[in-house]
Formats: sequence, C-alpha cells, structure tokens
Amino acid sequence: MNARYSVMLAIAAAALVTAPGALAQAVDRTPRAPASGAALHRQIQNDPVLPTIAPAGADVTLVLFSDYQCPYCRKVHPTIEQLRREDPKIRVVYRDWPIFGAISREAARAAIAVNYQGRHTAFNNALMQTQGRITSQSIRVAADRAGVNWARLQADLAAHGDAIDAAIARTGRFAATIGLAGTPALLIGRYLLPGAADLATMREAVAAARAGATD
Repeated sequence: MNARYSVMLAIAAAALVTAPGALAQAVDRTPRAPASGAALHRQIQNDPVLPTIAPAGADVTLVLFSDYQCPYCRKVHPTIEQLRREDPKIRVVYRDWPIFGAISREAARAAIAVNYQGRHTAFNNALMQTQGRITSQSIRVAADRAGVNWARLQADLAAHGDAIDAAIARTGRFAATIGLAGTPALLIGRYLLPGAADLATMREAVAAARAGATD
C-alpha cells in the first residue's frame, strides 16, 4: 500500500478495494486524513475550470483521471455512465490527464473547452466511442456528432487556453501526489480505484463513501 494514499487522503489501497467484499474491511482499517490531506482532497474534487456533473442533492464525488487514447478508459466509460444512471446522487469531476502524447493533450483541451458551450457530456461520449487511435480528424468528427459549434470551440480554446492548460497541469500534479501510475483511476469519496473497475466495485466504493464520509 502506498503510504500517501492513507496518510494524505485516507483512501483504500487498490488490492483491498478491487477484491470482492474487501472494501468493507478496508473501511475499518483506513485512518483519518490529517488536515493537509483533507485540503488536498478538496482541491482534487473541485476545480472551476474542469467539466463537472453536479446533480442536486449529490452526496458522493467521483473524480475520474483519464486519457482519451487509453483503451481502458474507453472500457470503463460505459460503466461510469451506468453508475450515474442508477445513482443520481453521484457528482462526477472529469480530470483529463493526457499521458499518451500530443494528440491526447489536444483531445483533453478540446473536451475541457467544449464545456464552455455546455456540450461536454455529448462530446465526451463521442470521443470515448471513437474506434482506433484518436486523431485531429476524429476529434472534429466527435465534435460534429456531439453538436459542438466548432468555431465557438476554437474561440474558447483561444480565450481560455491558459486556464485549460493550468487545469491540466494541476491534474498532473495531483496524479503524481497520490502516486497514480496510469489511467484510468477513480477517486470515489476517499477511496481510490486504479484501473478499469467494474460496476460492483464502484457501487461498493460509493456505499462505503456514503457510510463513512461527508464528501
């Protein structure tokens, strides 16, 4: 277990979270986060620039670290959507972490920028359903499928580019701080699920977060 997980964020180790029935045991063994860890947790959960789905009455936050070129991110995407459909009290924060090169960064910047015109959900779905490698052309195709105003997107990239780049940089720093090795990774409440977690594991983490925390 990475000590930073428990000391800084009080989240369970991956081996405990992903094993069937083990999350309940992990809850009892997870120490409380110190004030500095709580502050870091709040920063990870909240960013004014990043796309966020925040339903009224949401009581658990799911933070997703992902890259549009990551095949496991595409695999976990429909599972997260299923979780959202069945549990309307989950708040989702999309932390694009473009670790697979320039085209990943291009896709991440576009995904954040389309949020300024309220099309992130549709664009995110379209990009996650892209077959094969992401290219500049497939980003444009996904934008068209999602009903994105392309001229407005380019204008928002120009107007908000510095803020978008800063948000991506923050995500990279947070990923390094909590010891992430790759994408996808989900932070549900204070429980870390690295990799493409299945629906049952996500449900278990949500239930534990509700039972043991206020965030």
